[in-house]
Amino acid sequence: MLKGRLGLEGARIPQMDRHGLMWLGRGNLTVHRGTLQFITAGYDDLPAGDYSIPYQMVSCFLLQPGTTVSHDVLRILARHGTGLAAVGQGGVKLYASMPFGPDTSARARKQAELWANPDRRTWVARRMYAWRLGEVLPAEDLNTLRGIEGSRVKKSYQRLAEQFGIQWHGRRYDRSDPEAADLPNQAINHASKAVQAAAMMSVAVSGAIPQLGFIHEASGIAFTLDVADLFRETVTLPIAFGAVRAFQKNSNGSLERLVRQLGGKTFRKEKVISRMIDRIKELLDGDDSSGDA
Repeated sequence: MLKGRLGLEGARIPQMDRHGLMWLGRGNLTVHRGTLQFITAGYDDLPAGDYSIPYQMVSCFLLQPGTTVSHDVLRILARHGTGLAAVGQGGVKLYASMPFGPDTSARARKQAELWANPDRRTWVARRMYAWRLGEVLPAEDLNTLRGIEGSRVKKSYQRLAEQFGIQWHGRRYDRSDPEAADLPNQAINHASKAVQAAAMMSVAVSGAIPQLGFIHEASGIAFTLDVADLFRETVTLPIAFGAVRAFQKNSNGSLERLVRQLGGKTFRKEKVISRMIDRIKELLDGDDSSGDA
């Protein structure tokens, strides 16, 4: 009836992500007449222009480099419980974020309940390993499960390296001097950091507790590392080996930069953060620890 009223019909950034994640870059995010306004020079698949954003439909804004945000924006987002995170291009780093997440503690309480019960905690770990390895591991002891997983992952490294035409001599590097490692190991280190950043965003958005891991224990982001590991074979290693292959063809520039660029493209194209959120919800909301993983 009032098609195009106020000029908003063709001036909204399309929200393609059903989780309500909106990526913004190279522009200014402000408030105009009570509505979020984003003026951008253009990036990725969004042309330069002036856009109005229906922020009530967004669960979290991911601000990429070249973006500024006004005080009024922070005030409105905080009032409505909408999250905002400053991230690297494509989400390969997480620099800072406003407190956000669901307005209920149900998922966090469920995670704490599963974590606090040794039997249920092991069940969750077995389920996560089953997702990664494609089968339910027979062992019930967590240390045994870790040993089995380590052996399987070694084979994954070798198989994927062969697919990408990369010479692979094993996963080895000096933590005190990571740059001394060979190119594949350096690339895996960089890709792992990028995927961990994506996992940090997914844990925050879903309202889970990053410290309560089911496989990892000592780290302050133990559950984040659990989530990141679910994507090691399907996301982390392909990014790393793909970057090495490209770097070997044209060694101009930095391997780390190449990994970040490929990682950012992969995160956006394959909706990695959204898939991580789905896994977290499936793991913590769909508990059926009375049965097999």
